[in-house]
Amino acid sequence: MKTFTKLALCTAVAASFAILPSGASAQSTVAYPEKCKSKSMKTDMSKMDMSGGMPMGDMTEYEKASMDGMKDMHMNMMQGMMKKDADVSFVCGMIAHHMGAISMSEVELKYGDNEEAKQMAKKVIETQKKEIEEMSKWVDKEAK
Repeated sequence: MKTFTKLALCTAVAASFAILPSGASAQSTVAYPEKCKSKSMKTDMSKMDMSGGMPMGDMTEYEKASMDGMKDMHMNMMQGMMKKDADVSFVCGMIAHHMGAISMSEVELKYGDNEEAKQMAKKVIETQKKEIEEMSKWVDKEAK
């Protein structure tokens, strides 16, 4: 029953976030720590439809890139949430959240045309990567 409850919670969270536009794939630039991943969640989550029922064919390239990033971020966040240790769960969730910010920024750099927005995106990438590095070191040391 616990596994079913966890899967139901993850499905509900995924559905609620899947319709929000966000970033591209920060996975290409920053790796989600292995200790944050949940072995049982990987299989279950790979089967989930994260599109929220949105017709992907009607989306622009920008919207598709944003949706891909959002999907990656939420899959990682849900894995982090399943950790038994509240501190590890928080830090793993924040790593995934920061990866989402990087992903959004990468999409802005690729598709945006406003220089001020692009400068903000560059700053986000720089600061979030540093914080991810610090949090990943903490996870390596503290997560069992």
